[in-house]
Amino acid sequence: MRLRAVVLGAGFGGLECCTLLSDALGEQLDLVMLDKHASFSFGFSKLDMMFGRETPEAIRLPYRAIAKPGVQFRQEVITAIDPAARRVTTDQGIYDADVLVIALGADYDQGATPGLVEGGNEFYSFAGAERVRSMLPAFSRGHAIVGITSTPFKCPPAPSEATLLLHDYLVRRGVRADCEISLVMPFGTPVPPSPVTSAALLAAFAERGITFVPNRLVCALDPARRVAVLDDGSELPYDMFLGVPKHRVPEVVAASGMTVDGWIPVDPATLKTRFPGVYAVGDVTSVGTPKAGVFAEGAARTVAEAIIADIRGGARPAAYRGVGSCYVEFGADRVGRVDVEFLAGPPTGRFTEPSIDLVAEKLQFGASRRARWFGSPPIVPVAADG
Repeated sequence: MRLRAVVLGAGFGGLECCTLLSDALGEQLDLVMLDKHASFSFGFSKLDMMFGRETPEAIRLPYRAIAKPGVQFRQEVITAIDPAARRVTTDQGIYDADVLVIALGADYDQGATPGLVEGGNEFYSFAGAERVRSMLPAFSRGHAIVGITSTPFKCPPAPSEATLLLHDYLVRRGVRADCEISLVMPFGTPVPPSPVTSAALLAAFAERGITFVPNRLVCALDPARRVAVLDDGSELPYDMFLGVPKHRVPEVVAASGMTVDGWIPVDPATLKTRFPGVYAVGDVTSVGTPKAGVFAEGAARTVAEAIIADIRGGARPAAYRGVGSCYVEFGADRVGRVDVEFLAGPPTGRFTEPSIDLVAEKLQFGASRRARWFGSPPIVPVAADG
C-alpha cells in the first residue's frame, strides 16, 4: 500500500520531511510537495547577497533539481486547505492525502507598520534583501537603523548579524566614520537564551560603535520627518531604515481554521495538530521554538520518523526537544555558533566563540543540506583569509 502524503511548503521543514520519507519509503510513497516559488534559498544567504558577498543567482536552488523516489514537486499556489478532510486545493488542482504536513512558514506584513513601505526597507524576504543590495551603494552618510517592528520574528540573531555586516560594508567603502548604526530590539539582550552569546554581541557592538536599543519595537516610521517612532513614544532620526516586518501565517492557513492566536498550535512533542493525520512544522506553528530553519528541520525529522514508524512499525521517535544550532555572523570574517534547547525545560544556550573554522563549518552546513535535499554536489568550504 502506497502512502499518499502532501507536504505544503518547500523550506527547511518541507525539504527535510520529503527527503527522509523518500529515503525510507521510496516506491511505497506517493508524495506531492507544493510551493508557490520556483526556488529555495537559505535564510542566511540573503545577508550574503545583500552585502555583495554572493549574487542573487548564486543563492537560488531551483526546485526542478529535486529528483527523489516517490516525490513530485509542483509549483502551484495553494488556495484552500481542509484539514478535516486532508484536502488541499491549488490554482491547478485538488490533492487528497493520508498524511498532510503544513510547512508553509511565515509571511511578511509590511503594511502593518505605518510608514514602512514608504519610508523604509525590509530585508527578510529575498526581494527585500535584493532591493537593499541595490540601494546600499548610495548610503555614505547619516544614521542607519536596523529595527524590529513586531514579535515573533524569524532568526532572532539575524538583526544583530545585519548590523555587524553593515559596519564591515561601510568600513570597506571608507565611509564608516560618516555613519551611525543603531539596532532596535524588543529584548533586553540580543539572544536571551544564551547570555554568553549576548555578551559577545554587545561587546562587538561596543567595539564598533554600534548603538544597541533594548526592549523596544519600531511601531511606525514618519517618512516626511525621517524618524522612527518607538513603542514608548520616543523617536530616532534615520537616513536609512532596515526593518524586520511583522510576521503572520499565510492567508490560506488563516482561512483554514487551524490557527489559534495567529499560529497553528501543535503537540510540542509530536507536532500533531488537532486534526488526525495533519502535522505542522516550523514558522507556521506556535510550538515554542524560535522561527528559524534549523528548528523546522528538527521538527520535520520528528514528523517523518513518526510517519515511517506508522508504516513500518517499530519504536516511536523521541519527543521533539527544540534543539538547534545557529551560526552567528560577527563580521571581520568570523562566525560564532550558539547551540540551544527550548522544550526540555527553561531555554538554554551554549556559545562557541567566533572563528575562521566556524566560517567553514557554516559553509559545510549549507552544502550538506543542499546535497541531501537537492542531490547537488557539496561545496568545498574555503576559509577566509586572516
